[in-house]
Amino acid sequence: MTAMAVLIGLIFLMSGSGGGLFARKLRLRAYFENAAGLKDGAPVTLEGVTIGNVIHVHIVPERKPKSVEVTMQVGQEYLGALHKTTTASIAQAGVLGDSYVDLSSAHATGPPPEDNAELKASSAPSIQDVIRTSNDSIVEVQTLMLKIGTLVDTLNSKKGSLGMLINDHALADKITTMATDLGTITNAIARGKGSLGKLVNDDSFYERANSAIDRLDKIVTGLDQGQGSMGKLLKDDKFYNNLNAAVANTNQLVAEVNAGKGALGKIAKDPEFAAKLDDTVTRLDSILKSVDEGKGTLGQLLQNRSLYDHADQTMDQTQQLVKSIRDDPKKYLVIRLKLF
Repeated sequence: MTAMAVLIGLIFLMSGSGGGLFARKLRLRAYFENAAGLKDGAPVTLEGVTIGNVIHVHIVPERKPKSVEVTMQVGQEYLGALHKTTTASIAQAGVLGDSYVDLSSAHATGPPPEDNAELKASSAPSIQDVIRTSNDSIVEVQTLMLKIGTLVDTLNSKKGSLGMLINDHALADKITTMATDLGTITNAIARGKGSLGKLVNDDSFYERANSAIDRLDKIVTGLDQGQGSMGKLLKDDKFYNNLNAAVANTNQLVAEVNAGKGALGKIAKDPEFAAKLDDTVTRLDSILKSVDEGKGTLGQLLQNRSLYDHADQTMDQTQQLVKSIRDDPKKYLVIRLKLF
């Protein structure tokens, strides 16, 4: 019986996940913040395939914050699938399954790791994190449900504008009437009734609009080609040059005026000339005021009707006299000669 037990033990050890008792082993280390229930003897997998076991889990205080050291042992035959940048993470087999170490070489490069090498640990959410997050979500959902319940109670109690809107039957009837009227209007438009219906259903409007667009396109094309006065205004460089020259001349003229050059410059800048001009305007205004009041000969001529009539009569008589002299000069012009 003892020999049988020893034989069974040897067979078990030789057929283990690491390749058996006499297979060559590679020891690796990784450091985590939390062991997450990982125990000695837990499987070590590579891309989901078991390649070894965890041989020791303990705390190394000087490695804080990642003070949990996990020592693994994998078969030497898997060395070609591992790299120095292979990462290690603690995962769970299902929601309530045991923890194990999962190695990943998906993005790893470089040579294989040496014996007792340290692998970089990657954080993966533990079951505690999932439960904690779920609890937070449940609390938020409960809070949201309470708010929704309060909102529904408020609406049912006719409080607030929305509550009145929902529970006001008169308003509901008005909305129903509006919907009915809108349906009637829509049907009328669809049948081509009214101005809007004709606008929607009459092809002549489309044809006129299309014709207007065609004419507008021709106009734009002509402008772009420099046709007509507006086209030349847009495309002819002469207009730009003339306009630029006019602006330059205007700027020069304004500069000369500001400098007091020329008559306009003296008017704008010479105080003596401005005083004379003001005096002249004042005297002219005084003369015009006197004339308007009927003062002086010109004022009497403008304001006195009888003087105007006499002057007009005199002018008429003078014209008659001149005409008579032209008709019969001998009658009015007599030359007498005397001999001494």
